[in-house]
Amino acid sequence: MPRGLNLDIDGWLRRIGLTQYAEMFRANDIDGELLRRMTNDDLKDVGVVSFGHRKKLLEAIAELGSAPAAPPAALAMPTLIPTVVAPPPTSASVDAVGSVQRLMSPRMTMPIDRPEIIARPGRETLDPDDWSEALAISRAILDDAVAYLRDVRDRPVWKEMPPEVRASFDAPLPRKPEQLAEVYREVAETVMAYPMGNVHPRFWAWYMGSSNFTGAIGDFLAAIQGSNLGGGSHAAALMDRQVVDWLKTMVGFPHSASGTLVSGGSMANIVGLAVARNVKAGVDVRELGVAAIEKSLCFYGSDQIHSCHRKAMEALGLGNQALRRIPIDRALRMDVEALRAAIAKDRADGLAPCCVIATAGSVNTGAIDDLPALAALASEEDLWLHIDGCIGALIAIAPRNAYRVAGIEKADSLALDPHKWLHAPFEAGCALVRDASAHRATFAVTPEYLQSAPRGLASGEWLHEWGLQTSRGFRALKIWMALKEHGVEKFGRLIDQDIDHAHRLSALIEAEPDLELVAPTNINIVCFRYRPSGLDSAAIKELNTEIMLRMQEEGLAAVSDTTVQGRHCLRAAINNYRTRGEDLELLVRETLRLGRAIVTHGAAGRETGFQDQY
Repeated sequence: MPRGLNLDIDGWLRRIGLTQYAEMFRANDIDGELLRRMTNDDLKDVGVVSFGHRKKLLEAIAELGSAPAAPPAALAMPTLIPTVVAPPPTSASVDAVGSVQRLMSPRMTMPIDRPEIIARPGRETLDPDDWSEALAISRAILDDAVAYLRDVRDRPVWKEMPPEVRASFDAPLPRKPEQLAEVYREVAETVMAYPMGNVHPRFWAWYMGSSNFTGAIGDFLAAIQGSNLGGGSHAAALMDRQVVDWLKTMVGFPHSASGTLVSGGSMANIVGLAVARNVKAGVDVRELGVAAIEKSLCFYGSDQIHSCHRKAMEALGLGNQALRRIPIDRALRMDVEALRAAIAKDRADGLAPCCVIATAGSVNTGAIDDLPALAALASEEDLWLHIDGCIGALIAIAPRNAYRVAGIEKADSLALDPHKWLHAPFEAGCALVRDASAHRATFAVTPEYLQSAPRGLASGEWLHEWGLQTSRGFRALKIWMALKEHGVEKFGRLIDQDIDHAHRLSALIEAEPDLELVAPTNINIVCFRYRPSGLDSAAIKELNTEIMLRMQEEGLAAVSDTTVQGRHCLRAAINNYRTRGEDLELLVRETLRLGRAIVTHGAAGRETGFQDQY
């Protein structure tokens, strides 16, 4: 009988879950007859480094004599991994090399009786030694992830890390491997147990989205595929373009406009403002630099503008003084007449007004500037209109509130954040620019190593030409999957729901004598404070800060604080599809309870001014 005729090595390895060794066995001419004689040392010699795998192989070898015939193949199940059949060699490939065999990796025949051979070089990998074990751990992680979100309401919003957990993050660089199960155990105990809390129904601090399960799966699949979205001809790049097109549709931008997915609102604003600077500079800024600009450029935003715009001015080489802070009106919007006067003064002073930065949802209060009026003024003055819509732009898809952002489609550039009201897992921002040629001219560079080709991988669009990053993550998939599952109309209704919640909370606050609204509630941000009689402003600030901290420390709710027109207050930004009406009632109830307790008993044993005043 010919050697090995009685055993299909590939099928045998498949049945025991060790198919990664098939090529190794073929390279060493290991057939069924030789396999039966192999020892632990023999397996080590041919490159089976894992003790667990050698043990599994030896147990399976011992059973070869009595092993039953393989059962019929089961029906194929759907898989994420497409089956690819290699095409037959062409005559050209055979002629070019002489034989098909020479097109393949040379077969390395290694005698298994040479003890001096430890292992072949170049065999290390980051793939699991045992894919079946990795699959089992991955399933356990997925089970935990589902439970983590399903039961989120039962956990504290936030909790302080104990000293031993904090100390674990001072551990030195790991030098040796650990089992994946142990790595995950450490993550579960030290990271997952102590989150920021923004997926919790009662997280309303700062301004964040609440993520979503489908988006998380998208992030996982994006990492599994591993595509770099710098560009090229592949499906992820096309999906990136598709998601940008969808976002343009949501806010009424023309299809001819351009856009790029970025890390978040700060970077989206920098992209838009960089285009504005280059278009209005009057010189080739990319070649000559900002020092060549004849007249200093001036940018205009309200005094409620987000701090990222100062960073943008600094990063663009213009300096903080280039950003004019325009006073707000009684509705906390940029005062259009004050803006007009500031533009006129700068022109008279020999400066160059460049760009109006309108805000669609200010970070402090959610106020939305008068977008149609600012668009008209920018057009009259020949200024670029950039809209920071990171908070409010997507209100455009909300059926009952879209009117609030009418005029947003008139922007020359627009920054928005899918990781806010589309609840994409962090991070996901987007910059849209009406003039695609101006956008590309601001960032495109074509080095010799990134040349386009008529076909093949380099025949696709270079997406890095629309922003600062050459290496770009696959941000689009998590947005795409959530939109496909839920549809844009549901996201619009959820925005209406958040705005309803904010106005409901405002009504609850106004019904309590010891609570006070500090600013009118426009969209989904509520600014309020606990204000018993007899306290001055310093004591009120100290009292409300202590309420905020205790509420966080007790895991009840997370709000932040701010100052609006000189008055310190608590701030609830309700950008959370898990929030319910009873959560808002709890916030009011606990604010009153904590406020009264602090006034009566003091703040954690510290001397407090409000005790003496009350």
